[in-house]
Amino acid sequence: MTPLAWFLPACLGLALAWGLLRHPRPTVRWLVYLAVRLVYRLRLSGQANIPAQGAALVVCNHVSFMDALVVGGASRRPLRFLMDKPIYDSPWLNWLFRLVGAIPVESERRDPGNIRRALEEVSRALRDGEVVMLFPEGRLTPDGEIHPFRRGLELILARDPVPVVPAGLAGLWGSWTSHCHGPALSGRPRRFRARVALHFGEALAPHHASRQRLEARVRSLKAEADRWVEAEGVQVLERR
Repeated sequence: MTPLAWFLPACLGLALAWGLLRHPRPTVRWLVYLAVRLVYRLRLSGQANIPAQGAALVVCNHVSFMDALVVGGASRRPLRFLMDKPIYDSPWLNWLFRLVGAIPVESERRDPGNIRRALEEVSRALRDGEVVMLFPEGRLTPDGEIHPFRRGLELILARDPVPVVPAGLAGLWGSWTSHCHGPALSGRPRRFRARVALHFGEALAPHHASRQRLEARVRSLKAEADRWVEAEGVQVLERR
């Protein structure tokens, strides 16, 4: 290889290392966004609905283990996000989750007091002006549909009334990271470059952000995202 061929990758590597040291979360968000774009045909809308500054919550339906990466990469600002503690404790990925400020959550039965500590960490993040993402269903969907939102969302808003940005995600049901074909991550990857759509809605003021209203808004946004994803199947049938 020519010296220039070595020099350019070396400069890129140094720039990436510098970015991770100086601004780890924005740099990781950028890398995640590039990776998501490579793996999926991603359609985004409404990112401007995430406030440019100040605290906010982002709530989204929960389809697969890729959801946090898709939403986090698409956000105009780095996100803190709640995640299952067993995944957070993964020996291979724990360093990354720590780097991006993920907040682990465990059941009270397994770790008494964990939910309280997680909510306190969410509160600290919001009071520091950060954006926190959560999946109010509390678990991956077992059937591809949106399930009732849990009351943890209202507990957070009662403590820290901040704007809430609803989001609807479609296209990941059926992937190996969803429960579509059995337990998530138990099989092999089934699709590459699948259509995935993520639509952010207008932020709701905290006094308007009830569980019922947010759930209805997320359902509507998911329906919009579904229509774009499903259009691919119609196009394929029309070409046959």
